[in-house]
Amino acid sequence: MPNLEEFYDVIVVGAGHAGCEAALACGRLGLETIIFTVSIDSIALMPCNPNIGGSSKGHLVREIDALGGEMGKNIDQTFIQSKMLNESKGPAVHSLRAQADKQDYSRQMRKTLENTDHLTIRQAEVSEIVVEHGKIQGVKTVSGAFYHGKAVVLATGTYLRARCIYGDVSNPTGPNGLQAATHLTDSLIANGIEMFRFKTGTPARVDKRSIDFSKMEEQFGDKQVVPFSFSTDPESVQKEQVSCWLTYTNSKTHEIIRENLERSPLFSGVIEGTGPRYCPSIEDKVVKFPDKERHQVFIEPEGLYTNEMYLSGMSSSLPEDVQYQMYRTVAGLENVKIVRNAYAIEYDCINSRQLLPSLEFRTIEGLFSGGQFNGSSGYEEAAAQGFMAGVNAAMRVLGREPFVLDRSQAYIGVLIDDLVTKENHEPYRMMTSRAEYRLLLRQDNADLRLRKIGYEIGLVCEEDYQHVIWKEKAIEEEIRRVEKTPVGANEKVQSFLEKNGSTLLKTGATLAELMRRPELNYFVLSEIDEGRPKLPEDVMEQVNIHIKYEGYLKRQQQQVAQFKKLENRKLDVGFDYSVVGSLRREAIQKLNLYKPVSIGQASRISGVSPADISVLLVYLEQRRGKKE
Repeated sequence: MPNLEEFYDVIVVGAGHAGCEAALACGRLGLETIIFTVSIDSIALMPCNPNIGGSSKGHLVREIDALGGEMGKNIDQTFIQSKMLNESKGPAVHSLRAQADKQDYSRQMRKTLENTDHLTIRQAEVSEIVVEHGKIQGVKTVSGAFYHGKAVVLATGTYLRARCIYGDVSNPTGPNGLQAATHLTDSLIANGIEMFRFKTGTPARVDKRSIDFSKMEEQFGDKQVVPFSFSTDPESVQKEQVSCWLTYTNSKTHEIIRENLERSPLFSGVIEGTGPRYCPSIEDKVVKFPDKERHQVFIEPEGLYTNEMYLSGMSSSLPEDVQYQMYRTVAGLENVKIVRNAYAIEYDCINSRQLLPSLEFRTIEGLFSGGQFNGSSGYEEAAAQGFMAGVNAAMRVLGREPFVLDRSQAYIGVLIDDLVTKENHEPYRMMTSRAEYRLLLRQDNADLRLRKIGYEIGLVCEEDYQHVIWKEKAIEEEIRRVEKTPVGANEKVQSFLEKNGSTLLKTGATLAELMRRPELNYFVLSEIDEGRPKLPEDVMEQVNIHIKYEGYLKRQQQQVAQFKKLENRKLDVGFDYSVVGSLRREAIQKLNLYKPVSIGQASRISGVSPADISVLLVYLEQRRGKKE
């Protein structure tokens, strides 16, 4: 009897944060899409920290939203606390973070998927990709069913041959005890895909009733909540919030950890995978920072309808008895009861240098990938890649050009460029320091940078598109007004300046000139700005940033112009660099290995020096001269 055969435009494997964004993008573009998951109950699961956003990650969420993705909208509906981080610093590093109700977040995302036209959810384990003559044909499941697809997106997260480990316990499961995907890796290797083994970890979840909060510092959300999504009405997210709590490890905690290091699978050699450098376990912290007397521990609620609390900052794979010992040394956790043990999880992922900037595999046409499967870490990085992989799978099916953002356009561009051009031997984490043009790539202007692009793709509605057109015009008009509005040295103005610790005027000035003073800004000047129109908060914020940081912004725009010149010098991905005689051997090896698509990308490959780039540019000019 023949096995089942089904036909789809796009197949998405995995329904975590990457898979959800990929499937929604394809379905919303009108393509018949199916998304596979080992458990429908794990759609958009948060197996680790119960929050969305954070430093640099908040930028990614707002960019996904500006382009037409779902993560920002979903967290706006399901957050229980919201906070803008780094507000004491410049606007380039302001980042929004929201604590999520985990169950509600997953439930809302599932509801969105289930009610998206052209999108089918299927609970089944994909065991094989089917490739013919270097082109994807579809996938097979463990039951033998064959699903034909014009494009396939792999977003398997941490499920491939996963095992969860603490102490001597090693369970062949995915996160939270869910079923692992044990078959697909062999098929990927058989099709020439290079695999890595990475590791991440998570702390214990504990019973709220066993915590003494009187020994901890209460952490409140913002009084005025800023939504993640540019489409969310700010008034709709002003609600009562739940507190988090801050406590610290101490010398006794560290002593217990040191005494039991030989029982840690991380140090005994039981764990094979490479862990994330920027999200280390508590064992790692104690070993690598021996002089540090204490480490922060944030106690975060998992949701409104559960007593489970997340011990952020104390990820571990130590044995169960040691976990109890070390947690109970922390102030407020002396009588803590563990609900779920901390554990490390190992899983298979790919070497991401096998991907084009479109997140399509170089050697298999129509096969795309996104998320932790690409060797990254974090929900936000996963969602960003999943969105881009989904859009590009759709572009492939629709016969349109690939959609690629460069490093000067978005944090998403930085993330993907780093993944495909750099040797990542550990899970990649996004950070503001990775973005060279971070003053331009702020979280507050993601809609101004990317909304129009999302509209051109077909994922941003007409109303949102028209709103950003209006917003641009409103900002420009208000900047012009502020630059031209004179302020006299009258008694009211001088009194205002004195009150705000600012130098008195000797002659007249403009509002813009006063705004550039460190102690003043657009909002403070409302007291003497009698002609100010009534404008939304986000418009006023953009006017303030533009005026106060104008010199820095112009300088960075000039840097971007130089960057664009190198990005626009395209390279043939099939070019053999060994014919360029003056290139160093290492540069030849790396360029032939990575096959960069532009001079700009070539310049960012580890092992390719500025001198190598100069040699390559000279060679290309000479070759072009001969052709002419």
